[in-house]
Amino acid sequence: MKLLSSVLCAGILATGVVANTPYMTPYIIEHDIEWKELNNWLWKFHYVAHGHRWNRAFGTSGDNETRELLVFRTRKLLRKHLDTTIQKFTHMYEHTKNITLTGPGGQNVSVMTLEYNHATPLPDGISAPLIDTPVDDERGSACFKDQWEGVDAAGKIVLVKRGKCAISDKLKLATAHGALAVVLYNQVPGNTTGPMPEIDSRGHVELTSGNITAATLGVGNVGKLVPVGLIGLHDGLAWSKRLAAGETFNVTLLVDAIAEEREGWNVIADTKRGSNESYIMIGAHYDSGPNSPGINDNATGVAVLLEIMRSIKKYIGNTSKVRYAFWGAGKKGQIGSLHYASQLTEDEADRIKFYINLDMIASPKPIYAIYADDDADKAGAEIMFKHLTTKQEQPFFYPSKPSYPAFYAKHGNTSDYVAFRKIGIPTSGFFTGGATENDECHGMRCDDLYNVVNKYGSLYSLEDIARAVGYTVASLAIDGSKIPPRKKTCGNPASKDGVLRTFEEWEDTRRMMEKERPCCGGSNVV
Repeated sequence: MKLLSSVLCAGILATGVVANTPYMTPYIIEHDIEWKELNNWLWKFHYVAHGHRWNRAFGTSGDNETRELLVFRTRKLLRKHLDTTIQKFTHMYEHTKNITLTGPGGQNVSVMTLEYNHATPLPDGISAPLIDTPVDDERGSACFKDQWEGVDAAGKIVLVKRGKCAISDKLKLATAHGALAVVLYNQVPGNTTGPMPEIDSRGHVELTSGNITAATLGVGNVGKLVPVGLIGLHDGLAWSKRLAAGETFNVTLLVDAIAEEREGWNVIADTKRGSNESYIMIGAHYDSGPNSPGINDNATGVAVLLEIMRSIKKYIGNTSKVRYAFWGAGKKGQIGSLHYASQLTEDEADRIKFYINLDMIASPKPIYAIYADDDADKAGAEIMFKHLTTKQEQPFFYPSKPSYPAFYAKHGNTSDYVAFRKIGIPTSGFFTGGATENDECHGMRCDDLYNVVNKYGSLYSLEDIARAVGYTVASLAIDGSKIPPRKKTCGNPASKDGVLRTFEEWEDTRRMMEKERPCCGGSNVV
């Protein structure tokens, strides 16, 4: 007992804690979470987006201001409680400023761009004869070399149907056959982007865009492909029919796009209290998509980190340090978190006992998905699961709260837990759904403040999850003895290839991760 008292006193004196600082308990942290504080942070991020063309995307001024807000909070205001590191990386920034497509007779056709599109000469674009390519709905149109036999694409713009294979594969073949550009038409009915949304007096934006899904050409293809414009099925079939009837005509595609390396940053903040040999880590990406304020995705995750940080700093008693990670370029394929993990030594990775990821946690029609693939993950996930199944409280503002049953879900390949799973660190986290039925504003201009604070489902899920995560972080930071050690053996990479190929952007970041830091040590493969 005397030894224990000596250790406690030494720890208190070493951190400069006054004698009356209270001890942390999971219950205290849970009930410290305040809706008004979460709401304040969402307002801040909303107005950052408002001041930067309604987005906070990587490589933009909105992204920079978001980061500066986080740095000011962690490094300046909370410097007595946190040790903050700013980690820099670079990644390809892309943006299409303008895209137009003009058909025969000067007809303007509704067209949308693709991520990592290539620029045409300015200011006139590319004007050339349009030719068709054979349609193969079974194998995929223009996906294979034999499908291009007899197609004279040199010096022309080619019309290609979307579907089956990666769009970049179609464009590679078009480029190899001398095409100047590609007009890609959708494989199912739908509209391309409509008029820009109207902004009301509150700064709220309503969704009025069309329903053709966008796509990426992949960062690895920058500088290797011809420009492309995506049009609707109706327009594509109409042009294909005219060409099949023997008509000849020119089209003009103009793409004003940029692709260049830009700097990004992770903001990493560690509690001063706790052992340097053990970290409980919680993270969220702070950038938005290029066409969205990104409040549900993912200002909500960032706000919960900041609110837990506000609470934990007031207490002593955590044996592990708590590490808060605000990831840059999360929407570009988890670039910030992958870079962070690639820079860890084996010893540094061993010290991270558990990682909790928060990404899109206040969907208007939420599901309560808690990530866990095995018993190691459940060392943290089970605490959150039990909390949500036993402690969901009725919020003061609406007494008849509906029930949102929590359930375990397998990790995917599209959020910042990927890097931690790759190096064997137990992980969990929350997700409330990104499909249209959960959040119709996902990735859109209407994912603003009012997508969360004016919808009961969003309010419930944000408060529920904030309390559950706060309770869990405190529990693990006080006693993480039940967390299994980090796995240091790889699974069979070949078994994952089929799944990973469906995530074009993830493939690029996966290759980057493997190049920088192999899963099991060993030599790098270039």
